[in-house]
Amino acid sequence: MSSSAEPPAPLSQQRRELISSRLEALQPSHLEVIDESHQHVGHAGSTDGANHFRVIISSSQFQGLSPVARHRLVYDRLSDLIPHPVHALAIETRLKP
Repeated sequence: MSSSAEPPAPLSQQRRELISSRLEALQPSHLEVIDESHQHVGHAGSTDGANHFRVIISSSQFQGLSPVARHRLVYDRLSDLIPHPVHALAIETRLKP
């Protein structure tokens, strides 16, 4: 029996899409979600299946905010994903793409 359903996306891709969907509320003009887990092979945090990600995001919602306040906006959207399935998150916020 054949199925027209697509195979499930790899776990890394699913997690990138989850992060992206959560950050859409910030109405980013630019958003990159990069899986950097390969740079942390052997790290204690990566042994349980959690991943290391970098987010590069530009949003007009960052206007007038300090870098710490910008990071808090991002973390607020992702807090329930940390420490699993996201073990580590590097954030770069920008006002312009």
